[in-house]
Amino acid sequence: DLYALLKQLDAPPAFIGGSSSGCRMSLAYALRYPQAVRGLLLWRITGGPFAAQRLAREYCGQYIAAARSGGMAAVCAMPHFRDLIAAHAPNGERLLAADPQAVIATMTRWSEGFLQEAELPVIGATAAQLRSIKAPACVIPGNDNTHPKAVGETLARLLPAAELNILFPNQLDVDVVPPEDWAHKETEMAGILLAFLQRHSG
Repeated sequence: DLYALLKQLDAPPAFIGGSSSGCRMSLAYALRYPQAVRGLLLWRITGGPFAAQRLAREYCGQYIAAARSGGMAAVCAMPHFRDLIAAHAPNGERLLAADPQAVIATMTRWSEGFLQEAELPVIGATAAQLRSIKAPACVIPGNDNTHPKAVGETLARLLPAAELNILFPNQLDVDVVPPEDWAHKETEMAGILLAFLQRHSG
């Protein structure tokens, strides 16, 4: 748990931030531990029906299909889990010992959770929850169908102390823009984030 880690380091209140899933984690942290947040750095915000369907498929659907067709051995052979096993062999033993039907049931529940959030302002939070976050926030919208520009703009409107920064004015009709395609904006983005941190570090 991030809060437990930061507490061990005597760090709260802290600036919390991230891109895509890191953004979702940051918002969840702010909702659960409002007293432990100094500010939020949020970019490439996930939201909308396309994003919900894609997350359900990428995080759950492909593994459900593998477990149904080939059991846990098929799940272990998929790139994500193969890498986890390569990094730490006991991961493979635990995965192979898991009940495929239990894994399918759990991932089906998670998948349904993503799909149920398709109409929320952002994946993981309602409008009322977002309005309850009082910490200052630096918002930089994404520019693809998983991280739509409009979703980032909506988030900035709902967060009471948000600052909206547009790096990419044009929305691209692609599933996901690779993070490396943002490389030419790194200096500009770093300047935005640093200025925000300096304004709110006092």
